[in-house]
Amino acid sequence: MGVDSEMVAAVVRENVGQAPSPEELIARAKAMIPALKSRARQCVADRNVPAETIEELRKNGFFRILQPKRFGGYEMEPNVFFEVQKALAQGCMSTGWMYGVVGCHPFEIALFHDKAQQEVWGEDADTLASSSYQPVGKVTHVDGGFRLSGRWGFSTGSAHCQWVLLGAFVPPKSEGDAMEMRTFLLPRSDYTIDFDAWHTFGLQGTGSHDIIVDDVFVPDYRTHRGSDGFHCTNPGQEVNTAPLFSLPWAQVFVRSVSTAAFGGAQAAVDAGVAIMKDRVSTNTGKASKADPILHAAIANAQMQIDEMEATLRLTFEELMAYANSGEVIPLERRVYFAGQSATVVRRLADLVDDIVQLLGGRAIYMSSEIIQPWLDLNAGRAHVANDIHNRSADVIGSMIGLPPMNPFV
Repeated sequence: MGVDSEMVAAVVRENVGQAPSPEELIARAKAMIPALKSRARQCVADRNVPAETIEELRKNGFFRILQPKRFGGYEMEPNVFFEVQKALAQGCMSTGWMYGVVGCHPFEIALFHDKAQQEVWGEDADTLASSSYQPVGKVTHVDGGFRLSGRWGFSTGSAHCQWVLLGAFVPPKSEGDAMEMRTFLLPRSDYTIDFDAWHTFGLQGTGSHDIIVDDVFVPDYRTHRGSDGFHCTNPGQEVNTAPLFSLPWAQVFVRSVSTAAFGGAQAAVDAGVAIMKDRVSTNTGKASKADPILHAAIANAQMQIDEMEATLRLTFEELMAYANSGEVIPLERRVYFAGQSATVVRRLADLVDDIVQLLGGRAIYMSSEIIQPWLDLNAGRAHVANDIHNRSADVIGSMIGLPPMNPFV
């Protein structure tokens, strides 16, 4: 028997009450910074965000920001989501990264067929999903859907999630047809997690473990076509009609894996300033607070953080303006925005690296407050969405009227 989505929504609304304002959500995130800082070492050592942090994120409503209202979500604009992510990452970049990835998945699940949404949130609107979009799965066609097998890496936050979103190419049914990229949505009973695969030098606490699937059935309605995400013709838009859900999925996702870097970079700058205030070289006797080269590095980092954050806000103000007016977002703008996002983490990592090099021996101890964000920023550079070389050809192509080669825009 199917779940009555209107009844579910009514129960959810009764349980969660009135949605907090964007300002209140952002204030709650900023208020968590001291607690997240105090748990950061545990987060890194455990290679998972602490369960108590996940519970606080739930209670504060952060996972509901991009979730449909009919399942108790807030359907707020992405800039609210990203402001929360930045604040969390300032306390602990692993936590901010995990939140960005897991917290943006309600947006994509809202694009799936309504039956899939009801299976995820019908009994518990707080249900979370992790992901790995690497197209490494083996797919075969069967009646009503597909059989799926494979091993996917980098499933951030998977220990805390009850569902997973997995990428795979679907082979053509007929000779001459092209392969099709889809995302497959699986419940926790259909996969296992390898908790001993995630050993990295940075972002250790994201818990980006491996997902293993052994020949399971996935119904067609629990798949999301990459072409639907590109053309914004998703089946979920029939029931989730807010302008928010007309945005291209890729525009939300690429920023979810670059925005934590703002919080990490700000934490690093703050740590650099704290070291600068009282550091005196035991070799040269020079005080760092009188070092104009260090001053320039810190000032340059702070100004560029502010500049890139302003660009992020303006990007989604423009995207939401198109969505609210019902206009189609020009493809060249989508290409350009994805390209801008791809530059963020590498730029911030370089800026923080400039500061670390000027702080001498004080900065190389693992106890130094600047080291973990520096490591996290450098680890974040490795994500495929944070490599401008994957976007630059399309940015140039859009300038001369060529369609994008990368469909994830």
